[in-house]
Amino acid sequence: MKAILHSLTTRLPSPRPLLRAALSLPKPITTSSDLFRQCGCTDSEISIIFHRQPSLLKSDLQTLESKLALLKGLGLSGSDLVKIINCRPRFLATRIGRGLDDRIKFLEPLFGSRQTLLKAIIRNPSLLNYDLNNHIKRTVSLYESLGVGREDLVPLLLSRPTLIPRSSINDEKLEYIRRAGLAPDAKMYKYVVAIMAISRIETIREKVANLERFGFSNDEVMGLFGRSPLVLTLSVDKVQRNMTFVIGTMKLAARIVLVYPFLLYYNLETVLRPRFMVAERIRLMGLAPQIKGPALLRALRMTESRFVKVYVQCHGDEKDDGVGKELMQFYVNAKRFKRLAVASKKPVHRGFPF
Repeated sequence: MKAILHSLTTRLPSPRPLLRAALSLPKPITTSSDLFRQCGCTDSEISIIFHRQPSLLKSDLQTLESKLALLKGLGLSGSDLVKIINCRPRFLATRIGRGLDDRIKFLEPLFGSRQTLLKAIIRNPSLLNYDLNNHIKRTVSLYESLGVGREDLVPLLLSRPTLIPRSSINDEKLEYIRRAGLAPDAKMYKYVVAIMAISRIETIREKVANLERFGFSNDEVMGLFGRSPLVLTLSVDKVQRNMTFVIGTMKLAARIVLVYPFLLYYNLETVLRPRFMVAERIRLMGLAPQIKGPALLRALRMTESRFVKVYVQCHGDEKDDGVGKELMQFYVNAKRFKRLAVASKKPVHRGFPF
């Protein structure tokens, strides 16, 4: 009898393997959170996704699963999905399957590698939605016709994600590009072309006219754009305020910005005015080194820590009640000055900033 019972018990499967198999079964997907978790998103990342786009909580699971499978198949991770949805909250509400293979076949050789392409997609997820012929190929052909090859176009696409849908060229823009005086192989040429292409022609005219009011000729303005194309991205208000300070307060000639364009870029309240006030304070106190002439321009271009070390802390230990502490307090107070009536200024929305 014992032998029979022993043979029966040895034939029964052990419960431990069955338990392990049951525990290893994938949990059924019942919510959108399960789908994102399956793609590698953490709970905190899922919370960010739903905060940016709450409608995803009620998405059709089958449709959402197919879209996430396409993105995961491209090599995008869970953290990449968070960046994409943070950039384009309604991205998963669009149709991304139609023509996707053709876009990838064209874009991957354009960007040189799948890794670079994924970097571009994270910065501009709409690359997966743009019409291949009417948008992507048209833009690439446009820049190639202007002398901007694909190896130069890729950095532009990474730095300005909306380059593809916003680029357009007409005869007047071509004339502006020609008058910038750059050869197609010049380092700044591709930036001039790109900024001109994505800017409204009315905006370009307005910014050229704004600089001409300070006594520059049209050729000088275009030469400035050729040497420092990002001047075209500055608002009219910022250029006016910085130029007024340079001419009226610093008592420098307007043409100095043609040689030192950084005077137009730097923030007036946090860099130009406080450092110029420190220079004047040092002059009135008769301290050395003085900040005037070429030294003033060098001081304005210094990093914050270097400026403080070279022109403020050099006058004594801040722990003492001496000149160094007084000058440091003066500099801190100067940086606290705010633009008058900035809180009551009504924002003007004009669409794309260029």
